[in-house]
Amino acid sequence: MTWISLVLVSYLLGAIPFAFLVVRWLSGVDIRQVGSGNVGATNVLRSTGMPAAALVLALDVAKGAAPVVVGQSLGAPPGVLGACALAAVLGHVFPVFLGFRGGKGVATAAGAIGAMSPAPMVAAVLVFGIAVVWKRYVSLGSMLAVGSFPLFAYLFGRLGWMEPMPKVLLIGTTVAAGLILMRHSENVRRLAVGREHRLGENLEGDSE
Repeated sequence: MTWISLVLVSYLLGAIPFAFLVVRWLSGVDIRQVGSGNVGATNVLRSTGMPAAALVLALDVAKGAAPVVVGQSLGAPPGVLGACALAAVLGHVFPVFLGFRGGKGVATAAGAIGAMSPAPMVAAVLVFGIAVVWKRYVSLGSMLAVGSFPLFAYLFGRLGWMEPMPKVLLIGTTVAAGLILMRHSENVRRLAVGREHRLGENLEGDSE
């Protein structure tokens, strides 16, 4: 029951819509009614500004990392840690507090997965940074980073750069990556037709 409760709490923590709460607190605006309507840090940046976006990003990362860190401190087995990470991401994407319509899960996944395996996450963040600097598409950088993490985790383990990630965790991170990539389907369509907005432009193209 302890592990089941931890997974449930992980979902509820992930479901806290910090983008909605911060923007509502600062400006009284519903983040779902401005910009792209996405409940994430990128839309907060475009609609409210950098300080609010930085706060939301930090909180979204923290709510992904916290369940994993708590699980590790309690000695949870790898399967439970993977379930906690996935539950936090599902909470962000399908939050009970907003009618199961949330963000895209990138920051929360980064926090959860980074807490489990920091080295591959650092590599994935570098992929994100290079892609965004090069093309100025936050969504493209996010998709490349999310998609590359399971590959980095597998390769780093095979090369002996870190302890091999347990298969159950590798499968869990792959499932989480697939979910996040599915949430970017609209971004993929806009990229394909050249209509995705670049960083610094207004509206759409969100990736959180």
